[in-house]
Amino acid sequence: MVPTTTKHDVVIIGGGPAGYAAALYGASAGLDCGIIEMNKLGGTCLNVGCIPAKELLETAAVFRTVQHAKDFGVNTGGETTVDWSTTMSRKQGIIDQLVGGLGGMLKGRKVTVYDGIGSLGPNKMVSVTGGSSGDIQITGDAVLLAAGSAVRTIPGFEIDGKLVVTSDELLSIDALPARAVVIGGGAIGCEFASMMSDLGTDVTILEYAPNILPGVDIDAAKIVERSFSKRGMTIKTGVMSSGHTPNGSGTSVHYAPAAGGDTESVETDMVVVSVGRRPLSDHLGLEGTGVVVDDRGFIEIDELLHTGEPGVYALGDVVNTAQLAHIGFAEGMLAIQDILGEDPTPIDYTKVPWCIYCHPEVAFAGHTEQSAKDAGYDVVTSKHRNMGNGRSMIIGDTEGLVKIIAEKKPDGTGGQILGVHLVGPWVTEQLGQGYLAVNWEATVDDIAPLIQPHPTISEVFGETVLSLTGRSLH
Repeated sequence: MVPTTTKHDVVIIGGGPAGYAAALYGASAGLDCGIIEMNKLGGTCLNVGCIPAKELLETAAVFRTVQHAKDFGVNTGGETTVDWSTTMSRKQGIIDQLVGGLGGMLKGRKVTVYDGIGSLGPNKMVSVTGGSSGDIQITGDAVLLAAGSAVRTIPGFEIDGKLVVTSDELLSIDALPARAVVIGGGAIGCEFASMMSDLGTDVTILEYAPNILPGVDIDAAKIVERSFSKRGMTIKTGVMSSGHTPNGSGTSVHYAPAAGGDTESVETDMVVVSVGRRPLSDHLGLEGTGVVVDDRGFIEIDELLHTGEPGVYALGDVVNTAQLAHIGFAEGMLAIQDILGEDPTPIDYTKVPWCIYCHPEVAFAGHTEQSAKDAGYDVVTSKHRNMGNGRSMIIGDTEGLVKIIAEKKPDGTGGQILGVHLVGPWVTEQLGQGYLAVNWEATVDDIAPLIQPHPTISEVFGETVLSLTGRSLH
């Protein structure tokens, strides 16, 4: 029996940030949208990514604050401990509330949600199988491929959910280990390492690159590395992990210099594999279509997210752009604007905001000093540390800095602002003005006269810009 075909204006495969943003935005513009999700609405971000990870980091922040309460004259009356079951319950409660709210919004905007695996065939025909919606076919005037991503693994480390875990399992473990080896010192690895260390785990980071947080401006990355080391973490950079040997009490992780050398080992109770995510394009079908998938699994697109198949777009983690939820939101809206014929401006991925929620936090937009030089700019930079900032002293957290990269004017002062890099408390909430400066192509002279409220940590940003004029205050 041939399944009945349902028609929508837009069919979206994937209910993560890119997919649900497209559905909500499209529905608000009057489009009839259908969205297919094979697991849970919200995708990685809501269920096993941004939201649960940041909740655990907030638990670590509260624990850290209580531990230092006596510095403020606040006596907590005993040893500070963590009830991990309460932490897990709170985390799941937040997830459930957000996922439920998302489902309610989709229903309120009359978006049809299908449970199952969506695969694309010729003529924009999408088959839905394997879920509670049954085996059905859907077609649309436009189809959006937003299937998301899955954790990457590496040879020698079979994921068992206990001894060797990825982010998927770590976010739901029964108890924190006494010792952990984090393989991968990128954003996700550093967030997990920071959280576990603050809560009492002895952490070792093994990173293949020459420094942790590859892609972050080196001055910002060094602040984080120094902070981690002072808190007792062991950081090994420029090394390759080759496997592990379980023993009665845990396992021994083997690693060697990436450039070649003797193998060393570190004993641990848990291995956290944090080496990035891969696109989930393998179940999308695509036979008989013009959609092209590269050798890494990413769907090839142009600047407006068009694939090689007319009327079919790809967005989110399934394309080779920054794997960030807010980029997915932006791509979802961009695709809908293009479908509506609104001639949208392509996303400039060199200027998007990045936030890393380890302690200390990192946030940036635009060029690093090195990437600006590589792009041919003659640059001038300014760096100001938080240690002399009044608000930083008040909250008892003076670790951090602001670094601004600007185009160098003939007189040596700063011109257009090319990059803004922040490290320290709450910088993920302070990035806004730096992001706007970079994206509006503001100059140092545009920003320097603007007033920063006092006392705030954001004053450090103002001071850093002001110094690029050739004059400064503090």
